Amino acid sequence: MNPAIRLSLMLVVVTSLASAQSPAPDKAPPKFVGNTVCKTCHPDVSLNFYKNPHYKNSAGCEGCHGPGGAHVESHGNKTLIRAYSLMSPPQVLNACLTCHSRDMPRANIRRSSHTEADVVCTSCHSIHKSAVPKFLLAKVQRDLCYTCHTTVRAQFEMPSKHRVNEGTIQCTDCHNPHGTFAATWRMGSRPMVNQALNNEEPCLGCHSDKRGPFTFEHASVRVDGCETCHSAHGSPNARLLRRPVVFTLCLECHNGAGTFGRRNDGVPLQTPSHNLLDPRYQRCTVCHVRIHGSNSNQYFLR
Repeated sequence: MNPAIRLSLMLVVVTSLASAQSPAPDKAPPKFVGNTVCKTCHPDVSLNFYKNPHYKNSAGCEGCHGPGGAHVESHGNKTLIRAYSLMSPPQVLNACLTCHSRDMPRANIRRSSHTEADVVCTSCHSIHKSAVPKFLLAKVQRDLCYTCHTTVRAQFEMPSKHRVNEGTIQCTDCHNPHGTFAATWRMGSRPMVNQALNNEEPCLGCHSDKRGPFTFEHASVRVDGCETCHSAHGSPNARLLRRPVVFTLCLECHNGAGTFGRRNDGVPLQTPSHNLLDPRYQRCTVCHVRIHGSNSNQYFLR
């Protein structure tokens, strides 16, 4: 073989082997562009973003949305940036918890009823254009909750109610929308209910005169809780009671059947002197005024 041809073939083989063995060039690192570039296309967002708490506590737009270089070079391709409108609920939650995972009020958010129903951060919060000055909520809090909880909204229109619609209290005074340590509450499933002083029902946060401890406890209050007798959101009956007539409510427990509902001395409520057909005995709380507990009388008398 001609020496010149042989030398050419050897050079081709050596070059091919070198190419096969050399490592592939590293992928270019993500390119950050900065808030000023983002402002060019998103002036409506950047106009008031300096007021946003994320402005002071993050690396600007790309702190949440990721590097924007490829997004800018593609003239706005949303798939090349972290676009929350395209993300699944678990992805949104994981992204927000990158920073918010250490916040105590959100300690149980992953097992909350909202998360289980795919209601995540962006379902309630508007990061760029919040309608309220606190917590970046998408709407006024009660209207935001009413979006899903329509039956509760109807209860707040009852004659006897907690004044949420009037703005006296709000949902988060009793509920933690990010989940609580107590998965249930007394009368069955009561998810995301706050606890007063960390171990009591939220009712006692306002109704502190019912807290006790009392020398003589009313078992239905201490064991079963406020909702044994009261509807928490609203009721057609006075004082949020579950029944329109007081003695029918008392008779749910104090029915004298066996030893259930009897007094401490074993005497049932309906003794000959307490004939409940007599209107005088149909308003139990006329005599038993300390019905939530007493420090002076075991029958909750005055």
